[in-house]
Amino acid sequence: MEVDRNYRCKVVKPDDFDEFWDGVLSDVNAIDLDPSMEKDDLRSNDEVDVYQVYYNSLDHVRISAWYSVPKGATGKLPAMIQLPGYQSDPPIAREWAAKGYACISVNPRGKVRSRTQFDPGYPGLLTYGIVDKNSYSYRGFYVDAWRAVDFLLGRPEVDGANIGAVGGSQGGGLAITISAMRKEVKAVSISAPYLCGYMDAIELTHAYPFHEINDYLHTHPERREDVENTVAYFDGISFADKIECAVILNVGLQDNVVPPETGYAVFDAIASNNKKFYEYDGHGHDAGRYMHDAIIDKFFEAELKGGN
Repeated sequence: MEVDRNYRCKVVKPDDFDEFWDGVLSDVNAIDLDPSMEKDDLRSNDEVDVYQVYYNSLDHVRISAWYSVPKGATGKLPAMIQLPGYQSDPPIAREWAAKGYACISVNPRGKVRSRTQFDPGYPGLLTYGIVDKNSYSYRGFYVDAWRAVDFLLGRPEVDGANIGAVGGSQGGGLAITISAMRKEVKAVSISAPYLCGYMDAIELTHAYPFHEINDYLHTHPERREDVENTVAYFDGISFADKIECAVILNVGLQDNVVPPETGYAVFDAIASNNKKFYEYDGHGHDAGRYMHDAIIDKFFEAELKGGN
């Protein structure tokens, strides 16, 4: 079926969107980050030093992450925030460190070593608390990712003026929100962004994880309005007009997990004047990854290292 490149999602940004998120940020800013970092010799190698990191986030949930830096690096390093997919475990970001970046790979609540205080499971995360914006799972999940910026700004080896963010699928959705809410992010790469156009996506695809919402509404049809009202606060399209940094975004035209139409819609809503869209015909949820990786590398080389 032909993809509608002019598709417009039905989400309406709530009038109190900024007020809501300002309140959330005020709550988390009152919580001491209290970062800890321990060298992981088993996961380090001849090129990269890897550390296990923990820090505090919203509701005093302790968040884990992997932090990697080039071995023997001197001077300030550009930094990267690597954001995880929905079901996959966040990777140890040795590849970015080997390319000359200080990289933090975040494990938001419910992921790997961040499960002690919150663990809705998979499936489960997408619909946990979905009838109330104050209890919805992604309220804390988003902030857990955003606080990685604070960790990087506290590191003496990091050049705080050159921070990037990268992610695909759920990581792409997180990349949208972090670049919208943390102006320290100078450049962002977004692949097959999940968490955009929620209520459109559940009609455009019947694949999981979006189909979790259809399952929920099948059981609780009377809650549809509450669900729609809640997810508007978390929809990437609602955040997009706050993004001012350099952006690249890519989709696969045959993606049946995250409909490409929602990728076009969120890209159109992004406010940045420095943005570029890539589409890959013949590709699904990988969004042309193996061809696009070189474009991502070149993008960050130019934006964070001053390359051409």
